[in-house]
Amino acid sequence: MNKLPLSARMMNLAGGALRDIGIETVNLNFDNLLQKAQINTGFSDFDGDEFVAPMQMLLKGLEEEAELSQLGRIIARSDVLRNLENRLGIVALLKKHPEIEEQEIVKPLFVVGPPRSGTTIFHDLLAMDPDNRVPLSWEASYPLPPPETATYRTDPRIARCQSDLDQVDKLIPEFKKMHPMGPLRAQECVMMTSIDMTSMVYLAQFFVPTYDKWIMECDMQSAFKWHRRYLQVLQWKCPGLRWALKSPQHMWHLDCVHREYPDALIVQTHRDPVKSVTSMSSLATELHHLASDNASLTRVAKHYAEGLARGYDATVAYRKNGKLPDSQVVDLYFRDFIKDQVGTVRRAYDHFGLTLSDEAVTAMQVFLDNNPADKFGEHLYKLEDTGLDMQWLRSLFTNYENYFDIPQESFN
Repeated sequence: MNKLPLSARMMNLAGGALRDIGIETVNLNFDNLLQKAQINTGFSDFDGDEFVAPMQMLLKGLEEEAELSQLGRIIARSDVLRNLENRLGIVALLKKHPEIEEQEIVKPLFVVGPPRSGTTIFHDLLAMDPDNRVPLSWEASYPLPPPETATYRTDPRIARCQSDLDQVDKLIPEFKKMHPMGPLRAQECVMMTSIDMTSMVYLAQFFVPTYDKWIMECDMQSAFKWHRRYLQVLQWKCPGLRWALKSPQHMWHLDCVHREYPDALIVQTHRDPVKSVTSMSSLATELHHLASDNASLTRVAKHYAEGLARGYDATVAYRKNGKLPDSQVVDLYFRDFIKDQVGTVRRAYDHFGLTLSDEAVTAMQVFLDNNPADKFGEHLYKLEDTGLDMQWLRSLFTNYENYFDIPQESFN
């Protein structure tokens, strides 16, 4: 059933009709996108071509796998263009101010774990600590010109980001039950790696499994070079004591995180993987309704279950090899987190020898009181809706469940 408003459905019908007679009004051509980004910014230097292969793979997936509607094509073009324009702008800024890349990033705190395992709320709580510099949604989407401390909470881009999110809310109001958003809420690293066109954010928006499988297995060295640059740009005129960052994607690439940031502090969250698959598949499918008239929960769930298993195996392998010192990683479990959220944050701080101030604790509790999990309604999902077999799922995750002693949750 198509959940979009009538105006969006009519636009999709019109776009489909034009497409049927050979008229495409929204161009996803590689060269066209590059040229448009250069015209829009007035810059031409992308600084390297590492982004070319993944971008071409993404565009191929958008055309051949995602079954995009007219609205989906508009969203995809807009997102890719924004990333290209941000890349061009950052290159130009670094040329003008090479001292930006001389800034250090010391002991960044990374929240790593499967989607729907508490990573978002944990990151939101870290944002309540004034000692933590957390990338907010507005600056992650629109990093240029670099944010400044004096106007950090009043920058006009906050309203621009809110307008973007309001449009999502109008089109798919159910989504806020699953993943509350706001311009002043913490944003994931997937927004930063997407500047190198190497990000799992695209599978959350569009069904592009070939591209997504490549992302799960690729070397992220170039993407993390841009990740560091992004942070340096954001902190240049608005610094903090330490960065607090988050992305489920890091689970597939824990080795790359550690290679780029050898002194990183890793908070690894854990939850029954069957719950993670079921919840994340429901979330992604809801987003896919924005971009396609043929969004499929069963299709998404099978792809994501197999992909998540690869991510679990990758993180187990890296944790087993001993290259990540115990002093730099702490394991936190979803069942404990939901019982005592601030206490779980304190446990992480204690493990790393960090100070959790009374001011931060108070701010965290106020945030929790103001943002209960069911603030916008309850996100309901069922395993049977995915079409996946429990026994098959458990067999995928045996390695992970055994290594980290993951408690299994009930499915009612």
